[in-house]
Amino acid sequence: MGVRKDLKRAKRRADLAGRTRVETVRDERGVVREARTAALAARQTTGSTADIPFTNATEAPDAVVLRRERHGAWHPVTAAAFAHEVTAVAKGLIAAGLEPGDRVAVMSRTRYEWTVLDFAIWSAGGQSVPVYATSSADQVEWIVRDSGARYVVTETAGNTATVTAGTAALPAGPRLWELDAGALDDLTALGVDVPDEEVTERRTALTPGTVATVCYTSGTTGRPKGCVLTHANLYAEAANTVELLHPIFKEVTDQVASTLLFLPLAHILGRTLQISCLMARIEIGHSPGIKPDELRPKLRAFRPTFLVGVPYLFEKIHDTGRATAERMGRGASFDRAHRVAVRFGEAHLDRFLGRGKGPGPGLYAAWALYDLLVYRRVRKELGGRLRYAISGGSPLERDLNLFFYAAGIMVYEGYGLTETTAAATVVPPLGPRPGTVGLPVPGTAVGIADDGEVRIKGGIVFGSYWNNPAATDEVLEDGWFTTGDLGSLDDDGYLTITGRKKDILVTSGGKNVSPAVLEDRLRSRPPVGQCLVVGDNRPFVAALITLDPETVAHWLSVRGLPADTPMSEVVRDSRMRADVQKAVDYANEAVSRAESIRAFALVEGEFTEENGLLTPSLKVKRQAAQEAYADRIAALYV
Repeated sequence: MGVRKDLKRAKRRADLAGRTRVETVRDERGVVREARTAALAARQTTGSTADIPFTNATEAPDAVVLRRERHGAWHPVTAAAFAHEVTAVAKGLIAAGLEPGDRVAVMSRTRYEWTVLDFAIWSAGGQSVPVYATSSADQVEWIVRDSGARYVVTETAGNTATVTAGTAALPAGPRLWELDAGALDDLTALGVDVPDEEVTERRTALTPGTVATVCYTSGTTGRPKGCVLTHANLYAEAANTVELLHPIFKEVTDQVASTLLFLPLAHILGRTLQISCLMARIEIGHSPGIKPDELRPKLRAFRPTFLVGVPYLFEKIHDTGRATAERMGRGASFDRAHRVAVRFGEAHLDRFLGRGKGPGPGLYAAWALYDLLVYRRVRKELGGRLRYAISGGSPLERDLNLFFYAAGIMVYEGYGLTETTAAATVVPPLGPRPGTVGLPVPGTAVGIADDGEVRIKGGIVFGSYWNNPAATDEVLEDGWFTTGDLGSLDDDGYLTITGRKKDILVTSGGKNVSPAVLEDRLRSRPPVGQCLVVGDNRPFVAALITLDPETVAHWLSVRGLPADTPMSEVVRDSRMRADVQKAVDYANEAVSRAESIRAFALVEGEFTEENGLLTPSLKVKRQAAQEAYADRIAALYV
């Protein structure tokens, strides 16, 4: 019976893998220039994203769709209860004067109330405008003024003060509610006399082409632009990724899928993840904090089966594991565990993909030992049930991906932008290929222009920038969106991102250098925090490097140095510079001698949102950082 069951499962997985059909187009030299994946979900012709809670309540009223944390415990929220709460808040917005097509800005960290608000705004006929909770008064002023938002919901008193200050000079300031001050209760009370039928009427008047959200880019250069995304855009992204991933996750894990959502809901990836989970009735919990120290206890309590995060999270989990091993005097053992994991992961993947025999007996034995000593502790840190993770935002270093694979957690990479409603590509679950960002999301085409620029086409591509036709015309042509990123497609249609077009450095010797490759590898190695590779019109490539505060604290402790040692002394310490040099050497392994980092400067501060050097999605604002550290950069070339 066991053999028969295994054969049946193998056939089922083969059938699932075969659902993703990729067509490639080659140029006259045989180079793949376009990859297209057939849609798995039918194109939406009626209705909107706002219908999801109500469809769930009708079809499965008792299904648990969310879990809400209160007083340290996770309480279930059924489909019926969630739809009821969405209706109550939508009625409050209508009572407050919201008209169909009005925009409501939401400035909050990731929390349960954000999800309620998103669907309530849509159900009342409105459009949501997400605002990062860390935004300044100037940034808030721009987004509220540019979007024309008449209403703003904030999270904290501090957020409310920021909005009040930022909008004080506007002719008509927005109406404000605050979540910490009971915004949802206030809206519910306000709408008590509005009939439920009014919400139903407004919701059913929405169409796939109705604007759902004006989502502002993170603004690494210049003013953030508002991407106009329709309900059809959101549906194309959510429905196709659910159809691609969910059946396979269920088949492979035999688990009820659940995830802890911690990505900012002001970021399109967090928003579409939320929609996808509710569409598939996958249980969601929320965590307002994205820092590993805040996340770890919630992960252990919630115990998700999959996560969606950014490389920083996986880098920090790995670094924390090594730091813990060092404190126990087992740093060398952790390093061996890492090397074994990379070798085991490569061999095991080769067998999985039918291109090798897999790990030999000796490697299996080494893996079993370190699974007992190291890898199981990594799984425990992530809740103990995690089998899959999706990483986006920037490339995840390949060896780190293999480390987690050997630890029993498959990390799939994806790639996308706000303009593509989040993921435009994702690694298919039964076709992992570390180092790539996967195949086009079903229903999407990816093309490579003559200069190497990545282009995207399909139902996920936005229609315009809000109030900015000139910027729209620059990036949209015949349905294709030009991303500004550089990449290549392999023979099977997998995309690899090689850099950002506008970030390419050209040394005075004429060598073109993509800083992204070097920066991604640098950040993956402690004690590096953030970094900036420079060298445009310079004789060689160099780097500004900040130190990760947690790693510095550990570094001082291991060496018996005072915890309050000034950072000015730390950055000059020859031992610290030697450790950073190892990270630089590792980064340089990926490039030629002409592209390698020849010199670096350790800076005492950090790149943060507060000092304007980091976007809310943790991307370095290159121009701002170069201006802030102009003297340090110049000194590298003296």
